[in-house]
Amino acid sequence: MPSYELQLHPSKLADLDQFFKFQLDQVAGNMAAFTAKDPTDKEAYMQKYTPLLSDPTINMKTIFIMDKIVGSISKFEIQGDAEITYWINRKYWGKGIATKALELFLIQERMRPIFGRTAFDNIGSQKVLLNNGFFKTGSDTGFANARQAEIEEFVYRLD
Repeated sequence: MPSYELQLHPSKLADLDQFFKFQLDQVAGNMAAFTAKDPTDKEAYMQKYTPLLSDPTINMKTIFIMDKIVGSISKFEIQGDAEITYWINRKYWGKGIATKALELFLIQERMRPIFGRTAFDNIGSQKVLLNNGFFKTGSDTGFANARQAEIEEFVYRLD
């Protein structure tokens, strides 16, 4: 587990600028796979995410380490199902940050069941979900903008 203090705070408008920069990383985008059609379009990014900050069905948190933004984690709903999503600045991959952030997030976000989805080859994200008690329920396919191809994604669930 990490030897630093990780904190989650409600996301603010100012945080979106840093989130936008994180998702410009092409390696990270490729790993996430399911990204915006044009991740360089900041105006579209802000138009999409700004209203989500005040949406009562969305629980959006900013991940901090020592007052530095290192990622985001959110719960959103699709057709009545709760799903989680997270993005960690690639500089911080492999340090247990996503695992710890999800652990803390799940204490605050009590909606269950809650689902997580990950590209079939995103082993790191699969471990994050499994380490937090999620279990694989199946798979689906979808068009991954970052890869410009239809790929398999694994579906996980936490009750």
